[in-house]
Amino acid sequence: MIFSETLKENLAVLKSTPFFALVIAAEIFLSNFHYRKVYNWKETATNFFLSLLNGGLDLLVRSVYLVVLVYAWNYHLVIIESPWIYWTVLILGIDLLMYWLHRMEHFCRLFWAAHVTHHSAEHMNCTVEFRTSVFQPLYRFVFFIPLAWLGFAPIDIFFVYSLMQTWGLFVHTELVKKLGWLEYVMVTPSHHRVHHASNVKYLDKNMGFLLIIWDKLFGTFQEELPATAYEPIRYGLTKPLENKNPANIIFHEWVGIWKDMRRNDIRWNTKMKYLFKPPGWSHDGSRQTSNEMRQLHISSPHEIHAVDDICGSNQRQDHPVRQQAH
Repeated sequence: MIFSETLKENLAVLKSTPFFALVIAAEIFLSNFHYRKVYNWKETATNFFLSLLNGGLDLLVRSVYLVVLVYAWNYHLVIIESPWIYWTVLILGIDLLMYWLHRMEHFCRLFWAAHVTHHSAEHMNCTVEFRTSVFQPLYRFVFFIPLAWLGFAPIDIFFVYSLMQTWGLFVHTELVKKLGWLEYVMVTPSHHRVHHASNVKYLDKNMGFLLIIWDKLFGTFQEELPATAYEPIRYGLTKPLENKNPANIIFHEWVGIWKDMRRNDIRWNTKMKYLFKPPGWSHDGSRQTSNEMRQLHISSPHEIHAVDDICGSNQRQDHPVRQQAH
């Protein structure tokens, strides 16, 4: 069972690799043709290196989480006999659960520490899809347990998840503008540019995986605005990383958490808040969460750039202007 699942998923990845390479090559050609600097080669190399680390860790723990999912599936509650209903519900279920996983990664500092690697890229191009959260394989499978318990085979869960991931390659780009009616249903490049932006209005928005309907339903949607109506998009963290080596990209927020947990001037329950509260939370107001930054922006929009200077590494997220939170 575990072998067949791994083989099926890996075959899907291998078949899509030449297509991925073609898409990336086309983006490089078009960006250079239009004299747009959307690639930084050192950052691009880091993107692929982080992807290799993620894939390696995933292979190491795969047998463990597949055993957990198979165990849950053995006690499944429902049998869906219609293939149309089975695959449709599975796609919607994975997409909904990935939305909540992504949202947890943005609003709980412990998980933001793992997710921040994806948001540390300061350019938007297709290879940013490969700048994955290295430690996500350690906890992502937990969100799939309800699907297995409801009767969806683990082999099908991960096969569909792998296929849905390919959409992520297309949404990490600046070259595709708005896509008409698709903007109402799908996560599009326009929606995902907002998600990666460090501008205050855009922080922690558009966290959908394949469909944008969840963001609209649960209040995390934000349309991409023209520069004349708001301001040009800035990518990365609310406080840019000075040291961009892979080790610092992966561990800088963990280091920040460790420093806060070692403080002697606060009680243990306050220390726990530094671990589980949203990125940027502070007991003394010395930092701001994304929501606090947004409120300050609404009340004093001309002061917003001063906010960036007081964010701190553990700020809201970890981006150039986004050190938080996908």
